[in-house]
Amino acid sequence: MTGNVLLSLIVWTPLVGALLVLLVPRDQPDGARRAAFAFSSLTFVLSLALWAGFRADTADFQWIEQGAWVPSFGIQYILGVDGVSLFLVLLTTFLTPLVILFSFGDITTRVKEYFFFLLMLETGMLGAFLALDLFLFYVFWELMLIPMYFIIGVWGGARRIYASLKFLIYTLAASLLMLVAILYLVSVHAHGAAVTFDVRELYGTVLSPTEQLWLFTAFALAFAVKVPMFPLHTWLPDAHVEAPTGGSVILAGVLLKMGTYGFLRFAMPLFPDATRAATPLILALAVVGILYGAAVAMVQPDLKKLVAYSSVSHLGFVMLGLFAVNTIGVEGAIYQMLNHGLSTGALFLLVGVIYGRRHTRAIADFGGLWKPLPRYAAVFLVVMLSSIGLPGLNGFIGEFLILLGSFAANRAATVFASGGLVLGAVYMLWMFQRVIFGPLRHEENAHLQDLTGREIAVLAPVVAMIVVMGVYPRPFLRAMEPSVKALVARIEAHDGPATRIAARVNGQR
Repeated sequence: MTGNVLLSLIVWTPLVGALLVLLVPRDQPDGARRAAFAFSSLTFVLSLALWAGFRADTADFQWIEQGAWVPSFGIQYILGVDGVSLFLVLLTTFLTPLVILFSFGDITTRVKEYFFFLLMLETGMLGAFLALDLFLFYVFWELMLIPMYFIIGVWGGARRIYASLKFLIYTLAASLLMLVAILYLVSVHAHGAAVTFDVRELYGTVLSPTEQLWLFTAFALAFAVKVPMFPLHTWLPDAHVEAPTGGSVILAGVLLKMGTYGFLRFAMPLFPDATRAATPLILALAVVGILYGAAVAMVQPDLKKLVAYSSVSHLGFVMLGLFAVNTIGVEGAIYQMLNHGLSTGALFLLVGVIYGRRHTRAIADFGGLWKPLPRYAAVFLVVMLSSIGLPGLNGFIGEFLILLGSFAANRAATVFASGGLVLGAVYMLWMFQRVIFGPLRHEENAHLQDLTGREIAVLAPVVAMIVVMGVYPRPFLRAMEPSVKALVARIEAHDGPATRIAARVNGQR
C-alpha cells in the first residue's frame, strides 16, 4: 500500500461517522444530527486540504493510493484524483454538510437512520469519483443505490415506494450491463498478460470495432440512465418529487453527475473510436433532452417537478459539451456540472423551505412572497438568475464554454440547443414571477416566517459560490485544463476504426 492516505480519509470518514451515528441512543436525535454534521464537515475540511495540495500544472493522477485487494483476480484498491474529479469531490463534500444542516428541522422520524444513509451515500459518491480500479468503481457505484433507495422509500412522499423502486430498477438494470462489459474488457486486456482492473492500463486495450461498439453501448446505457439522458429520464421526476428535500439536493447536486463523469472518465477514453462514431446520436439525444426538458418544465404546476425537468435540460447541455470532444467544450461541461450542483441544489432547498411552511408545492398557491419573505425572495432571485445563465453568475461561464466548444464541433446541434437557453429563461422567469411577485393571493402566505438563521447558514455558502464562480472562474478552469487536454487527446488519437464503427451504426457495409 502506498503512503498517501488523504484520499482514503476523505472516502471513509463519512462511513465511520455513519456507523457512529447508529450508536447514538434513539431518544437523542440531536446527538445523531450533531455527529452527522461533524463528520461531514470534517470530510469537507479534508477535501480542502486535497485542493490546497493539488498541482494544477500536470495531467497526472495525484495522491494515488494503491494496494492489493483481491490479488488472485487482479482487483486492487486504487484511488487517485486529477483535474476532472477534484471539483466533483469538493462539490460532494461541500453540499453534504449543508444538506445535513438543513435536515435538522426537516427530518423528525427515524433521525439517526436517515443520517446513517446520508453519510453512507457520501462515501459511495466520493469513492466513485476517486476509484481508478474498475471493479472498485463498480462497488462504489452500486453502494450509492442502497442509501438513496431508502432515503426516497422511507422519508419520501405519498408515492415514495413507487418512486424508489423505479429508481432502483432503472439504475440497477443498466448497471448490470456495465458489469458484464467490465468483465469482458478485462478478459480481452488480460489475453496473454496479467489480469487487471486498473483503468490506467485498460485505456490501452486493443479492441475490434464491433467490440468497442458493444462495450461502449453497455457503459453508455448505465451512465445515460444516471445523467439522465432522454429518453431514459422518466425515473427522475418521480424520484425528485417524492424524495425529502435533502435527498433531492444530493440527487440533483451530485448523483446525476455520476453519469456525466462516467462518460468522461470511462466510456469515452476506453472506447474512443466508438465514442466518435456514436457522437451524432449522442448529440441528437442531448439536443432533444435540452428542448424537451425545458418545454415540459414550462408547463409544470408543481415547483419541485419544474426543477426536476430543468435538470434534464441542463444535463443535456453537459452532454453537448462532453461530446464536442474539445478542450473548451469539455471544460465547460465540467464547470456546468458544478454549476448545476450549486444552482439546482439551491432551488430544491428553496422549494423545501417554502414547503415546510405551507405544505404545498403548487405554484398557484403562492404569489407575492417578496412582501412577507424578502430575504427568501432575494436568495431565490440570485439562484434563479444563476440557473438561466446571467453574466456575472456561475451559470453563464459553463454555458458559454459549452456553446463555444460545441459550435466548433457541430454547428447545427449548437443552434438547436441554443433554443433551450431561451426556453430555460422563460420558464424560470415565469415561475419566479408567479411565486415571488404579484399580489398576495392567499391569506395563508401573509404571515409566513422569513428565512431562519439555520436556513441562511445553509443557503449563504451556496450563493457565495454562485457569485465567486461567476466572477472568478480561473482557479477552477486552470486546475482542470491539463487533465481535460489529456483526455481529449486520448480520445482523438484513436481514430482508426471510427469510420468502420460509424458504418455499422448506420447499417452500412
